[in-house]
Amino acid sequence: MYKIRRFLNDDADEVAELISRTMRTTNIQDYSLEFIENDLNQLQATNLIERAKEFHCYVLENSEDTHIIGVGSIGPFWGSKIESSLFNIFIDPDFQGYGLGRKIINILENDEFFLRASRIEIPASKTALNFYKRMGYDFKNGISKVDSEQLYRLEKFNTKAG
Repeated sequence: MYKIRRFLNDDADEVAELISRTMRTTNIQDYSLEFIENDLNQLQATNLIERAKEFHCYVLENSEDTHIIGVGSIGPFWGSKIESSLFNIFIDPDFQGYGLGRKIINILENDEFFLRASRIEIPASKTALNFYKRMGYDFKNGISKVDSEQLYRLEKFNTKAG
């Protein structure tokens, strides 16, 4: 059983470790170690606490031992009131493939930042591209190539925004 709740500052070290472990285990299939380590320099506990001031961040806990096994965030797209972005969606490698990423996406898509937005963007890794496509996100402006950050830019339009 799992529990989803809002991120607390006390979660920052555990979430940073989860992201690090996931990138070094799962994303290493699609990115160099140098690329991953560079990304991880910007995903330290202090960075996560700062980002949580602007975004709504959720964690997924394993209710058996309360370890954090998933994380995801949503916030305004560059300060926009009508566009939002999803960020930092990670599932512990030991728990991937059990529908937990879908649970996090569902929570994020019921958050006020999603509900008010007419368009939601996600910078998607090569590793997560097919997952996000299954969640209904498609290539922004039809561009199906990675950008200078080695990410795909995906988007979904919310016809129920308001």
